[in-house]
Amino acid sequence: MSPCQDEVIEEIPVAMVFNGISHAVLLATPSDLEDLALGFSLSEGILHSRGELYDMECIASTQGIELRLEIASSRFAGLKERRRTLAGRTGCGLCGVESLDALARPIPPVPAFAPIPLAAVPAGLAELPAWQRLRELTGAVHAAAWIGRDGHIRALREDVGRHNALDKLLGHLAREQCSLSDGFVLVSSRASYEMVQKVAMLGIGCLVAVSAPTALAVNLAADAGVTLAGFARGQRLVVYSRPAGLGVSSEAARQAR
Repeated sequence: MSPCQDEVIEEIPVAMVFNGISHAVLLATPSDLEDLALGFSLSEGILHSRGELYDMECIASTQGIELRLEIASSRFAGLKERRRTLAGRTGCGLCGVESLDALARPIPPVPAFAPIPLAAVPAGLAELPAWQRLRELTGAVHAAAWIGRDGHIRALREDVGRHNALDKLLGHLAREQCSLSDGFVLVSSRASYEMVQKVAMLGIGCLVAVSAPTALAVNLAADAGVTLAGFARGQRLVVYSRPAGLGVSSEAARQAR
């Protein structure tokens, strides 16, 4: 055994400040913060469109980072009506909410979309390791990738928190005005209720996870019309809701379980 140097991932407090009012503190990896701010704002229902975010300033201090967002006054008024104080979002996405109202947030059904070719899932999985630069360096981050119908990764974001990685990806997709019916989201983690909630809020119809979903996530996906698949490993996956979104019959999906 010989001594060597090791890379350790950064995990720092990132405060989301809307129109001068602090709303949430995330423990996050300090990269792609503009994407994180926009993705979080949209997926949490604070903003309805990217045009409602007027400006963002990143302020670093010894305590962490403040993302100061200027948003439309109508959206800020809505935010004040449902103030939440969140912390430590590297684990359960609902930790720290003030009430059970977070679970009752209405999620509009996702728009209809042509089935994603099933072969795109293993193709995207095969490309995933080459895109995970921070994981290769540290082994301590999650990834969320946007994969086209041809199975090629179009974009990927990484973070110590799986919800943050997803928000970063969603922010990128919104900023680039990507067509959200032309691909699917692949996450390197399990699929929680909140992760389904986030993709549904942006109208994305297919979420694939490397690990398992929760029962609450499956129920929400079914209600919102999201195709949810888990245990995506190699050529195998399990489809839990709306299998037609991956061109799979309901009978085939039941047999796969």
